[in-house]
Amino acid sequence: MQYKVLWAPLRWTENRHIEAESVGDKCEAIIANSLEEVTDEQWATCDALLSLQDVPEPYRSKAQNCKIFVTPKVGYDNIDLQAWAKRGIPVCNVPDYGTREVADHTMALYLSFIRGITYHTRELKKAPADNWKPISYKRSMRLSDSIFGIVGIGRIGMATALRAKAFEMDVCFYDPYVENGRDKALGIRRVDSMEELFEQCDVVSLHLPLNKSTTKIINAEILSHSKPSLVLLNTARGPVIDLDALYEAMKNNVIQAAALDVLPEEAPVNKEHPLLKAWSNNEDWIDHRLLLTPHSAFYSEESIRDMRFMGGACAARYLTERVLQNCVNQEYLSG
Repeated sequence: MQYKVLWAPLRWTENRHIEAESVGDKCEAIIANSLEEVTDEQWATCDALLSLQDVPEPYRSKAQNCKIFVTPKVGYDNIDLQAWAKRGIPVCNVPDYGTREVADHTMALYLSFIRGITYHTRELKKAPADNWKPISYKRSMRLSDSIFGIVGIGRIGMATALRAKAFEMDVCFYDPYVENGRDKALGIRRVDSMEELFEQCDVVSLHLPLNKSTTKIINAEILSHSKPSLVLLNTARGPVIDLDALYEAMKNNVIQAAALDVLPEEAPVNKEHPLLKAWSNNEDWIDHRLLLTPHSAFYSEESIRDMRFMGGACAARYLTERVLQNCVNQEYLSG
């Protein structure tokens, strides 16, 4: 028997052999450029569905034979987990394709601040001779004297912790959901509250999922506990930060700087938000205090291949071996 694995839609237009190879010889890869392109027969006969976005009604109801839905990425906050569970269909993600890339990107953002990389590049471009001043950037500090804080010590949080340790930083974390002993296994410190973390750290990096309890978890009250020199890094999900509160904290010098790979509103970005407006208009008070990257922390050619291949392999393994990996709606299926 050959199972049918449907990508609906597949974002990538090149190297589609990756999807075909990922499902092996017991499955057939069916690739669509859009939901509307999928025929009723393809919906009705597919054994697995893969998509970066959710597959809404009425398409979901057409997939009567579907046994698994895989979203080949880490985040699944845009997937209706309960709706799939009501149909008895497990939802799985691919949590490990870009772990190293995100951790590397996190450290690159902090290093850009603490070593003045983007500052010196910009100033030298203006006037190379006049600005050849290595000590003109006043925010540098010795990394080994820094306290590096992490919110969320899952896969990416741990990878980031190991990188920070390699720079000889004192690393601590806050995560009420992980078991005792992870701090000892990693050789880092655990703190008991977010407030305690912000009070002592020179940099805080966010590595937590987006859900109801984490939306705007970084708010005015939490930021009020910061050192004035604190740098806030976010390579997780945009809505975990209250952007209004971050604007006020930076404008009033409650914290020093922020580096954001993600924003609460993306594609399109809300250019009228006061923080982004100040940054875009090069207002003096925000000079070299905000770094933005376009949700690119996960990206490398290798990570994209892993994302695509691992998604198909996850679906194929469930269909052919009944091995379920990385199921994210188990609680709803069990209920």
